[in-house]
Amino acid sequence: MGGKTDVAKGRIKEATGVLTGNDKLRAEGRTDQAVGKAEQAVQKTVKTVKKTVKKAIG
Repeated sequence: MGGKTDVAKGRIKEATGVLTGNDKLRAEGRTDQAVGKAEQAVQKTVKTVKKTVKKAIG
C-alpha cells in the first residue's frame, strides 16, 4: 500500500480502538500511521534523488 493509504488506515484503526476501548487496535493504528509517514518520506527522498541525478546527467 502507499504511504497515504497506510496513514488513513491507521487513523481509522486508532479511532476505532479509542471508541471501543481496544488499546491493541489503537496501537496498531498508530503504528500504521508511522509506517505510512515513513513510506511517504522514502518516496519523497527517492523522487528528489532521481530528479537530482537526472539534472546532473543532463
